[in-house]
Amino acid sequence: MTALERAWYRAGSWSLWLAPLAWLFAWVAGKRRAYLEARQARGRLPVIVVGNLTVGGTGKTPLIIALVKALQARGYRPGVISRGYGGRAPLYPMRVTADSDPAQSGDEPLLIALSCDCPVVVDPDRVRAARYLENHTDCEIILSDDGLQHYRLARDMEIIVVDGDRVLGNGWCLPAGPLREPLARLREADFAIVNGGNAVLDHPRQYRMFLQPLRFRRLDGSESRAVDDPPGDSVNAVAGIGNPTRFARTLASLGLAVKLHPFPDHHRFSAAELRFGDGRPVILTAKDAVKCQHLPAPNTWVLDVAATLENSGMHTLVDAIESRVTQL
Repeated sequence: MTALERAWYRAGSWSLWLAPLAWLFAWVAGKRRAYLEARQARGRLPVIVVGNLTVGGTGKTPLIIALVKALQARGYRPGVISRGYGGRAPLYPMRVTADSDPAQSGDEPLLIALSCDCPVVVDPDRVRAARYLENHTDCEIILSDDGLQHYRLARDMEIIVVDGDRVLGNGWCLPAGPLREPLARLREADFAIVNGGNAVLDHPRQYRMFLQPLRFRRLDGSESRAVDDPPGDSVNAVAGIGNPTRFARTLASLGLAVKLHPFPDHHRFSAAELRFGDGRPVILTAKDAVKCQHLPAPNTWVLDVAATLENSGMHTLVDAIESRVTQL
């Protein structure tokens, strides 16, 4: 995390000297939104956007995976579109499969493709990605992984995910704070999901999300263990995600002594970065693991998790999506 990013999450920090630039950023963002919404493209399938207001990761992908599986359990055929951040495809739109190269697809779309039996398409132009799903697959509902600010794509529901530890920082737009749009944008969304922590947002329909540990598995797929049977009592935790500290806390909650090795979000790992010479097993997030399958890492494991919402929140979300679908 850079010095500027650290300043965003501290009260009264020096970043507030950038407030004039933040006001300009918010004004430009509003003008851009109005321009794009006037040229919005609407397809024939309902679009559900799962996005965030802040820069950096907030935990959208586990929620996308959980929503896909919940919709499938009700008999629907969802598809997922994504920008494919961190990847560069030879041609867009690109259909992501379990065999895709994360350097082309990005790590999060590949994780979704590996976790869900549904079509996944990446394209920086999400309108084009949505049209691909409409024309080349049998999906009935489109989930957009991020894309809250991609206003050229019409949407039927918005779900904003907020990091429960860092929340919305100092409440200022870039560059004085971490917000992509003014704070008032939060209440426009249909639902707000708080990923961990104890934050309470200014939103009438908010649910707390938890990442439930499911299993440990070797990176090479040769072994799987229950969460109460970890590969060691003391581990090296390697995380290239939006909030690496949360991953360390999850491992600690399982009774492990954790040494955290944080990396930037979407980091591409080398074999040397997974070797620490202390004999302790290395634990990766599932998102990082998709980029490390080819690396020689014999004592490296993955912690698989699943997103759950408090107070039957997942049922409420799926009910709301189903209601929008039947109205179209």
